[in-house]
Amino acid sequence: MTDTLPPKSVASTTARDASRALPDNAIEISGLTKTYAAKGKGAAKQALRGVDLVVRRGSMFGLLGPNGAGKSTLINILAGVVNKTGGEVRIWGRDIDTHPRDARAALGVVPQEITADVFFTPIEALEVQAGFYGVPRDERRSQELLEALGLGDKANAYVRALSGGMKRRLMVAKALVHNPPILILDEPTAGVDVELRRQLWAYVRRINAEGVTILLTTHYLEEAQELCDTIAIVNHGEVVACEPTPTLLRRLDTRNVVVTPETPPERLPELAGFEVRPRGNGAFAVTYRTGHSSVEQVLGAVRACGITIRDIATEDPDLEDVFLAMTYGDASRRDPTRDR
Repeated sequence: MTDTLPPKSVASTTARDASRALPDNAIEISGLTKTYAAKGKGAAKQALRGVDLVVRRGSMFGLLGPNGAGKSTLINILAGVVNKTGGEVRIWGRDIDTHPRDARAALGVVPQEITADVFFTPIEALEVQAGFYGVPRDERRSQELLEALGLGDKANAYVRALSGGMKRRLMVAKALVHNPPILILDEPTAGVDVELRRQLWAYVRRINAEGVTILLTTHYLEEAQELCDTIAIVNHGEVVACEPTPTLLRRLDTRNVVVTPETPPERLPELAGFEVRPRGNGAFAVTYRTGHSSVEQVLGAVRACGITIRDIATEDPDLEDVFLAMTYGDASRRDPTRDR
C-alpha cells in the first residue's frame, strides 16, 4: 500500500464499495497517549493515558465523557490536527504514521465549531471541498448531498444567510463529499432545533444503514442511548467503559420507584436502606438495588411512614445514570426533577 491514493481509492469510491475490501475494524487504537507540553509556569498536561479502542465497521459508535476527558484530543489525533505522543492508530487498516494520507482520506469529520466561508454558496462550498479531495467532476454529488440534508433550496444562497442549524447540516455535507467510509460527528446537534435534529439523525441513520461507520460525540445522552449500538466512556484521559449499549445499561443494579402520594408529605420520608429524592408535585423517587430489595419492600416502607399511595411508576437506569456513576461515582447527581 502506498501513501498516495489510486484512482479508485477510499476517497473516490462509495462507502459500501470500499467496505467490502477493507478490515472488519474501522478504527483501531492501541496504547494512545497525548501529553501537551507545559506552557509558562503551568505543568505539562496528559490528555490521553493509554487509550485502547476498537470501532467495528458499520457501527454507530458513541464516544462520551465530561468536558476535559480527552474526547476532542482523540478526535483531533484521528483527523491529523494533533500529533499523538505514543501508541498506535489505524484507520480502515491504514496506520496514521506510515500512511497518513490514506488514513485521513477514509474520514469525514464534522467539527464542533461551525467553519464555513460565508461568501460562498452551499453548492460552491461543496464543489471546493470535493476539489480538495481530488474527486473527479463526474463523480461529485454536491446537489444530491444538499437535497439529502434539506438544503436543496438553499444551494445558491450565500452561507452567511443560513441559520445555525443549516450551517451545521452544510458541515455534514462537506464531510461527505469524498464518500468517506467513516464519519466523525463532534457535537453535531449543539444549538440545533428539534426538527432539524430529527432530519439530521434520519440522514445519519440512512448512511449508517448503507455501510458508513459513525463515530459520535454528544452531551445529549438520550441521543447516544437511542442511536449508538456501542458506547465508550472516557474520563481523565482513560477509557472507563466500552461495551454494547444494552450491556452498558445493565451495569447498574438499581431501579427507581416513583411514588405519587394521595397527599403530598410535608417532608420527604426517611426510608432505611433506600435513597429518596423529590420529583416535584409531591412525588418522590425511591432508589433500590435489585439484588437486595424488591418493589413490594419499597412500597411497604413507604406505607409504614403513614403515606397513602395514589400512583407508582418504575424506572430502569438509563445512560445518564450509568454515565454519572462511571465519571463522577454518583448517579444521584442527575437532575432529580428531570421528566423521564
